[in-house]
Amino acid sequence: MNKIYVIHENSEWTEHLTNRLEELNLPYEEWNLSDGMVDLTSEPPEGIFYSRMSASSHTRGNQFAPELTSAVLAWLEQHGRVVINGSRVLQLEVSKVLQYLELEKYGIKTPKTIAAIGKAEILQAAEKFDGKKFITKHNRAGKGLGVQLFNSIEALKSYIEGDSFEEPVDGITLLQEYIESPQSFITRCEFIGGKFLYAVRVDTSEGFELCPADACSLDDMSCPAGDESSKPSKFQVREGFDHPIIEKYERVLAANDIKIAGIEFIEDQDGTIFTYDINTNTNYNSEAEAKSGQYGMLEVAKYLGEELEKLKVAVQV
Repeated sequence: MNKIYVIHENSEWTEHLTNRLEELNLPYEEWNLSDGMVDLTSEPPEGIFYSRMSASSHTRGNQFAPELTSAVLAWLEQHGRVVINGSRVLQLEVSKVLQYLELEKYGIKTPKTIAAIGKAEILQAAEKFDGKKFITKHNRAGKGLGVQLFNSIEALKSYIEGDSFEEPVDGITLLQEYIESPQSFITRCEFIGGKFLYAVRVDTSEGFELCPADACSLDDMSCPAGDESSKPSKFQVREGFDHPIIEKYERVLAANDIKIAGIEFIEDQDGTIFTYDINTNTNYNSEAEAKSGQYGMLEVAKYLGEELEKLKVAVQV
């Protein structure tokens, strides 16, 4: 029987989708690739395959899950299976360098970025920012982990030579110009089926770990400091958001066969938009969605159901 296969390495980020698939009575199976194998001489099962592999898998002890997923996706594609967010998408998910080059190709402005391997090279790269603020981040990361803000090369030197320096899993450290938002927020645009769904405003005043998944927000939700009910929500849907950047984003998604993604941008003091992340393993914040009445995982489940139905019709013909 044809079914929906959900490829992932983190059940906490998958249960919201499987709950919606069950709600819609859609047949599915989880395929957890935190470990496993693929027999290249065998035939893949029938169905559609949705990859939710994450660049941050190594932070959950699943360092090589993307490599195994790459093998599985190539195998599926070789056999002509319907793969949603396939091999090309995974390449982009695990490399911000590739993301920025692809965005620039379609006329989308990204922050000045330099990639470096080696501590001496990182310091050399920092000199190219001419004394202005800059941040470091990992090329293969996720959730904003490893992002650090620096005001000087001396501060960077103390960091990379100290015990708190985080070695990127792929060895590549990115140095990037710091874009200062006058109101300390970024915007994340969500796309399903390659089309815009909604935009969410994310408060960055408390740092850069911006994963919207409920599992990532547990510490904030249980914080005992002050009355949490009186604080504005970190994630808020920007009702009625409409901007020419959406059309550009959709062109990038179409060119790279990206069906489901969240794209993040920040606006500087002059209102100029800088795009800095394509997240192809997108998550949604339940509190923000409940307030707006829009539900990302429900729409993802509906989209997967539609793709499964197309496959059934094609097989019958």
